[in-house]
Amino acid sequence: MRRIPRRRLLAATLLVASVLAPMTATHATPVHAAAPVTAAGPQHGDDCPPGGLGTELTARLDRTVEDVRRQAGVPGLVVGLWMPGKGCYVRATGVADKTTGRPMFADTHVRIGSETKTFTVTALLQLVDDGKVRLDDPIDDYVRGVPNGDRITLRHLAEMRSGLFPYTADPDFIHDLLSDPKRAFNPWEVLSYGYRHPNTFEPGATFQYSNSNLVLLGLVVEKVTGRRLADVIHDRVVRPAGLRHTFLPKGAEFPEPHARGYTDQTLSGAVEDATDWNPSWAWAAGGMISTLEDLRRWAPVLATGKLLKPETQAQRLRMLPTGFPGTDYGLGILRTNGWIGHNGSLPGYETVTVYLPSQKATLVLILNTDALVDGQEPSTLVARAVTSVVTPDNVYAGGITPRDRTPGR
Repeated sequence: MRRIPRRRLLAATLLVASVLAPMTATHATPVHAAAPVTAAGPQHGDDCPPGGLGTELTARLDRTVEDVRRQAGVPGLVVGLWMPGKGCYVRATGVADKTTGRPMFADTHVRIGSETKTFTVTALLQLVDDGKVRLDDPIDDYVRGVPNGDRITLRHLAEMRSGLFPYTADPDFIHDLLSDPKRAFNPWEVLSYGYRHPNTFEPGATFQYSNSNLVLLGLVVEKVTGRRLADVIHDRVVRPAGLRHTFLPKGAEFPEPHARGYTDQTLSGAVEDATDWNPSWAWAAGGMISTLEDLRRWAPVLATGKLLKPETQAQRLRMLPTGFPGTDYGLGILRTNGWIGHNGSLPGYETVTVYLPSQKATLVLILNTDALVDGQEPSTLVARAVTSVVTPDNVYAGGITPRDRTPGR
């Protein structure tokens, strides 16, 4: 057994771990990254034909993508890259189902984990624009019973500087979830696991990635609007952004088509199919579902602040150090060597959605596994490999290992 996954923090929303040296792709035999189009769905994007970035660069990306996928042990991988003035690249490689061998396909729905944070915080910031909340309001004004809640502000929560103990690091939570991964949790239940522990530092003192922060912000949005968070996100964020297949599910519902998702975050340590696990425990911090095309649309909307007032977006992008080279964090958003956006990880799936303002480039990754590779998220390895080829001056760093994650033995 490689490690005991129940001691590894469930990553619903974990930012990538990338402090080790990147995996390279220099010696693998060149192969074609995409199989022919089959009944499983398109291998290339509908609006991005083969060779969209030119024959030479496309072939180099094909080799790089397939090499890193195989080395990282990723069953199925989708890579989408759009670079205005240069072209685009969309590939699906590997398998969507390890049992049947069904090829991976580009139009899969996917659980986006921590990318949910970008939607929750956008909804909150719209309330700031409406004058209904202020970022420097204490959480006590909206949700009672939060440890040190009279001093922890909404800003502290959004920028991961509250000091609240992450509920996903509580051993009882990990055991309870992995013992019955299809059970439903509500926000108050998951927060209670974190409240059993003292706060880890004074508000604003440092950075610590904690899903407790975003669950509380989801409750704030519901309190102020009087509506379900899922409905607020749909009406105020998803629909205005032009997204058609993005939503926050109530439970384990998962629209077709979707790839099967595989995790080693199990009590036994064996790899299991986590496709139908219930992500309700992640909720505002990591429960949403989306698609490649929707994430492509979302990346520039998020990075440029299309749905917010300019002054509010400026506050959002006031990035602060995380302690990891190359990566800073703002209000529910990260910047990694120039790329702006977020990534997500929860049992079975990982995603990355980032935008590079200097080139107006968008990168979206979809993986159907969250199994670490030498302590690193596989999505980080893929993002590094791709950006090393196409934007060598802006190589994706990732750079944040959440401190609410306990490594296995």
